[in-house]
Amino acid sequence: MDSMDLYFIALIPHSELRNEIRAVKDRIRLAYGAGHALKSPAHITMQMPFKRNSRDEYAITAALEKFGSEENPFTVRLDGFGCFAPKVIFIRIEDPDPVKSAHGRLKRILTGQLGFAVSEIMNDVQPHITVATRDLTKEAFREAWPEFQNEEFKGTFEVHSIFLLKHNGKNWDILKEFPFGNNG
Repeated sequence: MDSMDLYFIALIPHSELRNEIRAVKDRIRLAYGAGHALKSPAHITMQMPFKRNSRDEYAITAALEKFGSEENPFTVRLDGFGCFAPKVIFIRIEDPDPVKSAHGRLKRILTGQLGFAVSEIMNDVQPHITVATRDLTKEAFREAWPEFQNEEFKGTFEVHSIFLLKHNGKNWDILKEFPFGNNG
């Protein structure tokens, strides 16, 4: 029997911005003991983690290549912090619409070409970049949120590809990048 692997699909900012976001995650880990967000590179989730047989990787990458080839680049602007109480702190996205519409197109490929069940797919995406999650206790959240609530965080990145990530048992690795075709 083949093993099942864990994957997810995301938009990932350039390395300089990833490092700035990593510094925020490190700060949260040191101050509040929440390091779970460090297990993946800074990203905007386009498809939550899903299990697939490693044999399906070829079909997944082929479908994402086709998706990428039909997408146009767009800009994401980051602006300050938001939260999903009582556990999650994230960096806000100024205008989520381009991400939401790309997600809508991705959803069609996942259900149409790859046979994802409706229950596997994120029905509605709320674009954000998580900096603290699961392992942030409610008490730590109550302490941390006022600190971040009015703190400024600015950043911009061009989205010109989508990424497939794979879990290695401990952390998430970037498996493959799928460039957008209309890069110009």
